[in-house]
Amino acid sequence: MSIKLVSFHLCPFVQRAVIALQEKGVSHEIDYIDLADPPTWFAQCSPLGKVPLLLIGDDVLFESSVILDYLDEIYQPRLHPSDPLLRAQHKAWIAFGSDLLMQQHALAVAEDEATFRDKLDLLDKNLRRLDLPIGQGLFGKSESLSMVDVAFAPLFLRLSILMAYRPEVASVYSAQVKGWAESLLARSSSQASVLPDFEARFESFFREKGSWAVASSAVSN
Repeated sequence: MSIKLVSFHLCPFVQRAVIALQEKGVSHEIDYIDLADPPTWFAQCSPLGKVPLLLIGDDVLFESSVILDYLDEIYQPRLHPSDPLLRAQHKAWIAFGSDLLMQQHALAVAEDEATFRDKLDLLDKNLRRLDLPIGQGLFGKSESLSMVDVAFAPLFLRLSILMAYRPEVASVYSAQVKGWAESLLARSSSQASVLPDFEARFESFFREKGSWAVASSAVSN
């Protein structure tokens, strides 16, 4: 059965699905579209007007969490825990990771330094919440990959890029989160989950959005 993802070049939620497919060794295609000018068929397939979409033959799935659950049920190895309570806890932290992605986006599009600092403080506060579950061994284990790892890798990639423009972004990482992030970004599945020119696309996109972080850095000048 053919598998195709419909994506936007910078979408972190699509990247989650790509990482899962990479880890499971599932052959797939990716169809990149312009969300500002989507093809006519997109509105029919995506009732929310968002990516990712997963096309399975003639069937369509939308919403990234649903897509991840489907992929985990169909393809081995399973990345969600088998224990119902632990699986529910993992899904709750994946939802938290989705909120962190939105906070990272707000940080990246901040148009002035004051707003950037406010968004950075908020992200710092919330990333610190990860220390306890990591310390308890709930996720972030180097010996095994979970769907929580899959869900957080796109966040860590974007933060690593922002750190090149504004080194103070690194301050949001505790030692535990830093180690977790570095181990995830070193995986081949993470590295193969974006286009080779991802960082250039990232800079171009956020420069157009008036990003203070990109515009104020010597890296982009």
